[in-house]
Formats: sequence, structure tokens, C-alpha cells
Amino acid sequence: MKNQLGREKVIIPMVSPFNKDHTIDENAVVRLCEMFSKSGVSLFVLGTTGEGDSMSAQQREMLLKLVVREVKGRLKLFAGLTGNSLCESIEDARKYAGFGADYLVVKLPSYYPIGADQMLRYFEIIADSTPLPLYIYNIPTTTHHSIPLSIIEKLSHHPNIAGLKDSERDIIRLNESVRLWGERNDFDFLIGWAAMSVYGLIEGANGIVPSTGNFSPDLYAQIIDLIKNGNHIQALEIQEKSDQISALYQQGLTLSQSIAALKVMMQLKGVCSGEVLPPLQRMTVEAEEKFAFRVTEELKKLSL
Repeated sequence: MKNQLGREKVIIPMVSPFNKDHTIDENAVVRLCEMFSKSGVSLFVLGTTGEGDSMSAQQREMLLKLVVREVKGRLKLFAGLTGNSLCESIEDARKYAGFGADYLVVKLPSYYPIGADQMLRYFEIIADSTPLPLYIYNIPTTTHHSIPLSIIEKLSHHPNIAGLKDSERDIIRLNESVRLWGERNDFDFLIGWAAMSVYGLIEGANGIVPSTGNFSPDLYAQIIDLIKNGNHIQALEIQEKSDQISALYQQGLTLSQSIAALKVMMQLKGVCSGEVLPPLQRMTVEAEEKFAFRVTEELKKLSL
């Protein structure tokens, strides 16, 4: 059966921790995995928040192996397929299956303009060639393509395609996605638009993939539990708090700047450093100190 997740899950798109020389920070991987294991969430490794496309093949393999070792089967692991090469993606998919990943996540290549039929064929080839269930990842911010829902609907019936992670911020698209797949038991609709987590789950989405879950995984686990128990008002209150945390590192910043800012917040939490991979840049010392002070004061107000 291609879909083994069940309904209403939190999947954290894990940050990738680095040392100053851009090697993987193994100790930070241990701390991250322990924190996530305690929260009972699933993990998406090598995604956008994890800077997967900026990493070398060796770095990606090392990180995934470390995560597999540390979670010890306690969490479901999603591994992202990066880059623009179909052959390399298929090769990586087979490697990641051997390392111990549970699912694969694949987005569109981002170099050439491509049409709907080309998108369809691209995902079909990968799904036909990979040993693990595949999740389609729609993220126009980075790929510069929006996958039509009609194409995803066709792909949803492929025996090896288990779901969609959609990070496109379009409420009409979200509502139509819930209508199409909210009642399906063989195809997950996962929301990558964290601010719409509660709304989407109430409407019928299967899960959420919030980057802020790196900092506060327990809040999103609470949201899931509250919605399961029908406590929608309380879930919305938690959503408001999580939105305020998200605003600390996202408001007024580009995606690449926000990843660096999120890592500074993770550094304040004592989990990893603020190091990022080029072309992303770490904040200057002065900017980081000012940001850290502001964040600390705001988190006090939120009792975090």
C-alpha cells in the first residue's frame, strides 16, 4: 500500500546543521533528532529549509545516514531529491532507500521552462524508477513552476505516488486540493503553508509541513491533537502563537534570509549554529546580536 502515514501528521522540514567549514555538525544532528523524537513528529530531510539543493552529494548522504542512525526507526523519514538531473535523482532515490528513508519527496527541475505534459512525464519516470513511495513537492518560490492540480490528480492514481506537499500560497488551490484528496485513503495532501495549518486540517488535509516546527515542534503536535479531539478554538490559539514565532524570522525577509534567521533562533535554543551554505549568507555579527536580542524579548512575551 503506497500510503502508510495515516491522517493528520506533523512533518518537520529539518534544518541542516553546519560547522564553520560547512561540514555537517554531527553533534547538532544528534540534538535535533532527540528533540524531534520527543515530540513524536516525522522528519523531512534535504528539503528547502534544509538547504538540500546547496549541499554536495557527499553532504546529503552523510546527513541522511546520521539522521537514520539517530532516530532509530522512531520517526518516519522523508528524503528530498534535489537538483535538475533525472538520472541523479533516480540514483539518489535508490541510495536513500538503502540508507533507511521511508519516503521520497521530489520537486520539479528549476532551469528550463516546462509545460504540464512534461511535468507529468517527469514525475511518472521517477515514480516508476524508485523503490520508495513518492511525494510530489509543489514550491513555485524556488522552482518557478506551479504544478497544475489536474496533473497532480492524474499522478495521484500512480501506484507509487503517495501524496502532495504543497507550499503554494493560494487559498483557492488549497480548497480545491482538499476537495480532490481530503477523503482519499491512498493519497495524502500535506500543507506546506504553515499559517494555514489549522484551517487546512479542519477542512480535511492529511498533514502539515511547518518550517517553524524546527523551533517549536511541540506546538504543531498540540495543534494536531486538539483538532483530532475537536478543539478547534484552542487549535487556532496555538496557531496564532506559532504564527507569531514564524513572523520573527520571516517577516520582511526573503526565503534565503529567513533560513539564516531561523538558524539564529535555533542557536538561541542551543540546538545548532547559525551557519548556512552559500549562496545563503549568515547574518553579520552585529545584525545577529540585534536579531537575537529582539527574538529573546519577543519569546518572553509568548512565554517561550
